[in-house]
Amino acid sequence: MPCRSFVLTLSCLNRPGIVAAFSSTLFRAACNITDAQQFDDTESGSFFARVMFDSNNPTASADVLRNEIEVALRPFEATWSIRDRSSRRRIMVFVSKLDHCLADIIYRWRIGELEMDLAGIISNHPKQNYTNLSLDGIPFHYLPVSRDSRSAQEAQIEQLLNMEKIDLVVLARYMQILSDGLSSRLLGRCINIHHSLLPGFKGAKPYHQAHERGVKLIGATAHYVTSELDEGPIIEQDVERITHRDRPDDLVRKGRDIERRVLARALRYHLEDRVFLNGRTTVVFP
Repeated sequence: MPCRSFVLTLSCLNRPGIVAAFSSTLFRAACNITDAQQFDDTESGSFFARVMFDSNNPTASADVLRNEIEVALRPFEATWSIRDRSSRRRIMVFVSKLDHCLADIIYRWRIGELEMDLAGIISNHPKQNYTNLSLDGIPFHYLPVSRDSRSAQEAQIEQLLNMEKIDLVVLARYMQILSDGLSSRLLGRCINIHHSLLPGFKGAKPYHQAHERGVKLIGATAHYVTSELDEGPIIEQDVERITHRDRPDDLVRKGRDIERRVLARALRYHLEDRVFLNGRTTVVFP
């Protein structure tokens, strides 16, 4: 009979006995640890761990194991979760005019690289703007927005997210700023791709700004959204070297490639429970 696979994630103030507490509990539950990663942040005094384990017990469930782990970790006041790895997160992707990141996510999802349920797409542009994409079978929600309708549009967004039981929002070049209230309610559940390194060139045409300054590297940043614009905890970044021969159009072309791969990696890390919030930064287990 095939075994069932789970992942345990936890964080708390570091103190002796944490590993012994959860590992002995898993042993008593006849579970086998297949991979374990941990990190002691000496600056904050925090401990982080990601543990994958299997159970050959056909009646094993995340709920049953959760009760036993809760007792073991209670003395450490840990923030923790257990997930059956067969369960899939429900994702909603937001997009505006540029669709290269959306196209990449759809492709990786369809070939099984991203283990998730793509519950739908929200855009402030109509569906006919994406005729170069195959959106068959993917719910599409056209929610136009203006300065005067922003509050009403966000109310529609939140209604959709709640109705569809969305676990994670992905801003795939969605060029609208979320309100402080919505950003706060999505804390740790909303990933944005920023079209430059952070901190860096902000505002319009970042690649043109980079070109004017003669930079030798361009990049992209995937981060969690917070009420502070483009200041959220960073999940993933990447760069590409350029030369004086590259014009702004070359930087844009190369930038799109970086954005696609950085966002895909950040999304996969989140789906695989590899990312931990740690104040204004993150711990990311590779």
